[in-house]
Amino acid sequence: MDKTGIRLWWLPVGAGGHVVIHTSRWWERWRTLREGRSPRPLFHAALEILVPDGRYAVEMAPAWGPGAGGPGVVATGPVGFRALVRSRFFRYEVRCWRDGVIPDLAYAPEAPVVFNLAASDAAALLARVPQVPLRVWGAKMAGGDMWNSNSLVSWLLQTSNIDAAALSPPNGGRAPGWLAGIDAAG
Repeated sequence: MDKTGIRLWWLPVGAGGHVVIHTSRWWERWRTLREGRSPRPLFHAALEILVPDGRYAVEMAPAWGPGAGGPGVVATGPVGFRALVRSRFFRYEVRCWRDGVIPDLAYAPEAPVVFNLAASDAAALLARVPQVPLRVWGAKMAGGDMWNSNSLVSWLLQTSNIDAAALSPPNGGRAPGWLAGIDAAG
């Protein structure tokens, strides 16, 4: 492999018919009422890390369903309430696996955002994946944003000296949890 770096993918929440599309639409409707704005498309971020020994897929997902408990699980955290973490239905997984598959890439509305990095910087980012803070998924953070899968990606970018605050999803969309990861990196 001659290039090292990161590919940031923006995937529509619920692409591929996942149940999360219904809960996310409800959540976005509630937020629009509270904030007095129009609904916007919601996005989930995922990364591919390119290092000299290969390509690694990185994302955070529920500890149940497709891919759960499989190769590349490097950390787990609680969903909803910390005390419920013993049940896989209230647990998320941080996945980072060589030649891994990121579900729903076919639904990405545009090509990934590419960051070319030195091999040492890409390897350092890869090594940080298991070190992500394991906050409660859905819990409000200091800035008012909630911790979720987008927080993992923005935390990794921000801790790699990439200004995650300067990035946004396509089509005027929103990435709930993005700011929580930036705040956690600070």
